[in-house]
Amino acid sequence: MSHSPSGPLNGFAELFSVTGRPTEIKVSFWIWFAGGVLALMGGLLGMLASLVLFAAAPAAAAAVVALMLLGAAVGAAQMVLAVKMKAGRQWARVALTVIAGITLVLAAVNTAAGMGQGAGNWTAFLISLAATVLLWLPNSQAWFAAVSGRNTSSE
Repeated sequence: MSHSPSGPLNGFAELFSVTGRPTEIKVSFWIWFAGGVLALMGGLLGMLASLVLFAAAPAAAAAVVALMLLGAAVGAAQMVLAVKMKAGRQWARVALTVIAGITLVLAAVNTAAGMGQGAGNWTAFLISLAATVLLWLPNSQAWFAAVSGRNTSSE
């Protein structure tokens, strides 16, 4: 049995298929998904790297590990939300918009407090802003409306 490139996708291939979606949705999906992968990897690597702090400052190390785990969890959630958004779920589009808003708040707080990565925080916000704007453009709005009209499941 051979797989035809034009045949239906199933399993893992369907997870990344963006066929039949407007360009705005495709680009936004890949931005959000790639950002989630990077956040997940960064959180896990940061957590592992911060384990060396336990010898010098156990309380600070525990806080850093917790924050890194939180970052990894947000990255994983962002990946799931991107897949659900690509499937036409309105709630996932709203949740990604909220994540972009949280990114703005964190960038502003980190800048005001003189903490964080400065330009990196603002870059992350601008990228998430671009991905969010794509989700709310007229072509995307029409696609979500059409998909929600066909999709009556609560998932």
